[in-house]
Amino acid sequence: MANSLSLRSILDANKLISPNFIDWFRNIKILLKEEKKAYVQDDPILEEPSDDATNEEKEAYIIYIDDLDQATYVMLASMAPNLQKQHEAMNALDIILNLREMFDKESRTKRFDISRDLFLCKMFEGSPVRPHVL
Repeated sequence: MANSLSLRSILDANKLISPNFIDWFRNIKILLKEEKKAYVQDDPILEEPSDDATNEEKEAYIIYIDDLDQATYVMLASMAPNLQKQHEAMNALDIILNLREMFDKESRTKRFDISRDLFLCKMFEGSPVRPHVL
């Protein structure tokens, strides 16, 4: 339990605001893996068992829903208040889908701009090397 609390403190210190989505999501994945709940994001959605399902299937579904709820609460607790309000009626899966729609394109654009600027940085032929050396 102490390990879980120390990892959760990472999320407290790094709440989700729009520019840090990729870092925040990585931290969420680390925490869920540590708490053995990452499967709620990685595996297909578990369908609600029918009335004639076995007790094991019903128990597995109850555990899945509990883990999904915990993942949702962790995500909501580690967001800025405006994002919490926006996502409070969603579960963890829907939250991630919505956040990806909101922020992934922005992150890709930023990475592209940085890469483009880096590739455009070059020395001109005949210019001295000295100014470019650390």
